[in-house]
Amino acid sequence: MLVVVGTLGLDSVETPFASRDAVPGGSATHFSLAAGFFTDVRVVGVVGDDLGEEPLAALAERGIDVSDVERVPGGRSFRWRVRYDYALSVAGAEAEAGVLDGFRPRLSEASRRASTLYLGNFEPALQREVREACPGAALVGLDTMDHWIETARDRLVPAIAAVDCVVLNEAEIRRLAQEPSLPLAARTIRAWGPRLVVVKLGRHGAALFTRDGAFAVPGYPLERIVDPTGAGDHFAGGFLGYLDAHADEGLDGEVVRRAMVYGSVVASFGVEGWGPERIRRLTRTEIGERFDAFQRLTRFEAEPARDPAG
Repeated sequence: MLVVVGTLGLDSVETPFASRDAVPGGSATHFSLAAGFFTDVRVVGVVGDDLGEEPLAALAERGIDVSDVERVPGGRSFRWRVRYDYALSVAGAEAEAGVLDGFRPRLSEASRRASTLYLGNFEPALQREVREACPGAALVGLDTMDHWIETARDRLVPAIAAVDCVVLNEAEIRRLAQEPSLPLAARTIRAWGPRLVVVKLGRHGAALFTRDGAFAVPGYPLERIVDPTGAGDHFAGGFLGYLDAHADEGLDGEVVRRAMVYGSVVASFGVEGWGPERIRRLTRTEIGERFDAFQRLTRFEAEPARDPAG
């Protein structure tokens, strides 16, 4: 069973082409929907009365256990306001913590028995507390953001040292490791403790760094992109969900590479709709078909280059 501790809330999204307000979002929402295609998932988080019942009911309909989600009467849920440019890169963003301010995750006994644990983006000292509350978790992943890298590095590094996998974007990993090169930054972070360092490269795909070397998957060439919000969480959910389902294969070799592709596959569907709407309609058949398309996209035959001298 995979347990995710993270945010559930409402997003306001604006692109040059359209906009939406009060879209269900948050890292735990996107992550759990993606991971749920591969394994059993439980969510730990907090919401206010403004979220309504439908977003949690939608998770439950997909088999995700939301019994560890707290509701604060009269509280206001986490809000994320984001504006994208024509390249669909973030041009401006603002967060409103709401009920997250002062929140301390409460894990039921069932959640404490997690086989895989994902620590979403929250205070590093709390991330470490939650990790210690799940000593039986064989695989623990962690996300963070610039705010914690800049203001809580002394707490963030020990939190990272206690996990198996970090999932960061390109700017975050360079800033965290204080290195200009992605391979060198990944090596620095792996020296702290994690076996896997995953770098989210946005529309360009993702890269994996392990003791065995590097592996990368491209971004899938989509004709229609509606809302990039949550794509990184969809990727992380697909990646760790697949690994939890295949825990007997360990964290080496082909299983981790397949997990990277499945994470990219699910994320490629997520951006085709607003918030979680496309993921909620997604089927395993569609996932399988796009996995095959990824193989065709990256497969080529090895042949020596011809010598121009003859």
